[in-house]
Amino acid sequence: MQTILGANGQIAQELARALRRTYTDDLRLVSRTPRPVNTGDQLVPADLLDAEQTLKAVEGSDIVYFTAGLPPDSGLWERQFPSMLKNALDAAVATGAAFAYFDNTYMYPQTAAAQTEDTAFAPAGRKARVRAEMARMVLDEMAAGRIAVTIARAPEFYGPGSTQSFTNALVIDRLKAGKSPRVPLRDDTLRTLIWTPDASRALALLGNTPDAQNQTWHLPCSEPRLTYAQFATLACTVFGRPDTHATLGRTALYIAGLFSKGAREIRELLPRYEHDNRFESGKFKQRFPDFPVTSYDAGLRQIKHEWETGK
Repeated sequence: MQTILGANGQIAQELARALRRTYTDDLRLVSRTPRPVNTGDQLVPADLLDAEQTLKAVEGSDIVYFTAGLPPDSGLWERQFPSMLKNALDAAVATGAAFAYFDNTYMYPQTAAAQTEDTAFAPAGRKARVRAEMARMVLDEMAAGRIAVTIARAPEFYGPGSTQSFTNALVIDRLKAGKSPRVPLRDDTLRTLIWTPDASRALALLGNTPDAQNQTWHLPCSEPRLTYAQFATLACTVFGRPDTHATLGRTALYIAGLFSKGAREIRELLPRYEHDNRFESGKFKQRFPDFPVTSYDAGLRQIKHEWETGK
């Protein structure tokens, strides 16, 4: 039995497809209101803030994947995320299940320095501090050695379906709406973006590779990196739109924050868009040289096809 905690998000849905396609027919999806992804998925409603419900949801699992997400609300993250993760880790320890944690890069320095699995945390902002706390919780459990633990870390997403990211919201969703793409702060900085189905396939692979356990892994991204201008130009070409992307300056983003809580909540992430983002995934690519990574052109064309056909 392989179990996904927080099973309704885009990463979790793609993970469920990847696990069923390649690794197991015995799959359990857990969330407050789980929805099936594959025929035969076992659905278990549970609140991860409740330790007893989480334990019951995990019982009988060989591998547990933590892919839970929350809306971008700092207070909510501080109140709920560490508790959810603690309950999940405790349940895995109690049942002897291996634990795979899907992580992001919020806790990394917001600089142009290369980011590797050994990069020291330097969280700037409330949400970054929460993610650093959570990563340390998983690292502590890894060091304790009571269960097998894997950390799979990804940079910013772009992707199909309900993928949520700056890039989807400001570039792809605007093109779908017939509008010009927008880029935060600068369009000449290099970005490292991960195609969400690639992230989920890589997470499934790591979870089912015994010698990958008890390590941190950077998930594989397309190369060469593009600047935001190059990505926006490519997206316009794929969608058959004129390349009229514009850059949103700090003033515009500050004004947006006066009227939108969501815009205020993302301010702490903005400094990273002033610098190149060099997320390195060489360790994964060396260990799994045959893992196919989706090119930006292929990913954008798949998004366009899904948008036009509904499938």
